[in-house]
Amino acid sequence: MNIFRRTFIAACAAAALADPLAAAAADIKPHLIRFGYGLNEQSNQGRAVKVFAEQVEKASGGKMKVRAIGAAALGSDVQMQQALIGGAQEMMVGSTATLVGISKEMALWDTPFLFNNTKEADAVLDGPVGQKVIDKLPEKGLVGLVYWENGFRNLTNSKRPVNKLEDLGGIKLRVMQNIVYLDSFKTLGANAIPLPFSELFSALETGTVDGQENPFNTILSSKFYEVQKYVSVTNHVYSPWIVLVSKKWWDGLSKDEQKVLTDAAQASRDFERKDTRDEAAKALAELKAKGMQVNELPPTETARMRDKLTQVNAGIAANIGPDLWKEAQADLDKLRAKK
Repeated sequence: MNIFRRTFIAACAAAALADPLAAAAADIKPHLIRFGYGLNEQSNQGRAVKVFAEQVEKASGGKMKVRAIGAAALGSDVQMQQALIGGAQEMMVGSTATLVGISKEMALWDTPFLFNNTKEADAVLDGPVGQKVIDKLPEKGLVGLVYWENGFRNLTNSKRPVNKLEDLGGIKLRVMQNIVYLDSFKTLGANAIPLPFSELFSALETGTVDGQENPFNTILSSKFYEVQKYVSVTNHVYSPWIVLVSKKWWDGLSKDEQKVLTDAAQASRDFERKDTRDEAAKALAELKAKGMQVNELPPTETARMRDKLTQVNAGIAANIGPDLWKEAQADLDKLRAKK
């Protein structure tokens, strides 16, 4: 054997013996986590996913890396949920409303006018009731880590301001693929049409639907002002997002790796809620500046809508179970009594 070749082999062997951990580490590939979400990278959702990714990489020493994939590039919420259940995708964040077909308890968060403000929402979502709803997911093939904030939902449309209940009559309104949303807006007189969020802008642009309902942040980041004229401030539903993990993938992680993800999710939740609330305060003014006409639904009309939806709420209570419904209402009563 050539003397230079012998010397090279000996040097490599000595290096491996001197630092076997370094040699082994070279063969270890980081966990690549595909994290899907529906909005664009510049949205509150996109910013929070970036925070989550940074936290995971830092806490894991680079052994876990998050590949954030936004703009519904991995599919709608429903498609991503199925990918997680099947183990074809690791993580996502999406609406709790699109989970109702998988886990009926999620319908609690679709209750019209359930929360009066964000403090009530935080207390219930992060408390025992919120955890009980999350605890139903593993049997369905999913693991829920935390709730993020989408925000209070408001109406937009291209036809007319919604100043009273009757103004909803006949408006072709896109709603999420969720029976509660369908029932609620049909009861209020709208022509409710279920569509994935990924198809919404083009449906508004072509007139397939006249309007939609989302928080101000989403209306702004999705540029709905380009295809909608009227914003009606209704605050009809507080809408959470939920960070989900594939149970098939989760079960293959070590306890330490699971803790990295849980801690990062909690940090991202705290960032996302503050970011979303700060942005929402500015978003409405920006929508006005971009030419949208804004009106606020009078309290008397809010009360009329709430009364009209009594049967919808009764149906939610029956569907999720009376115990969970009563516990949520009891928690809200306690919070309101403290004022």
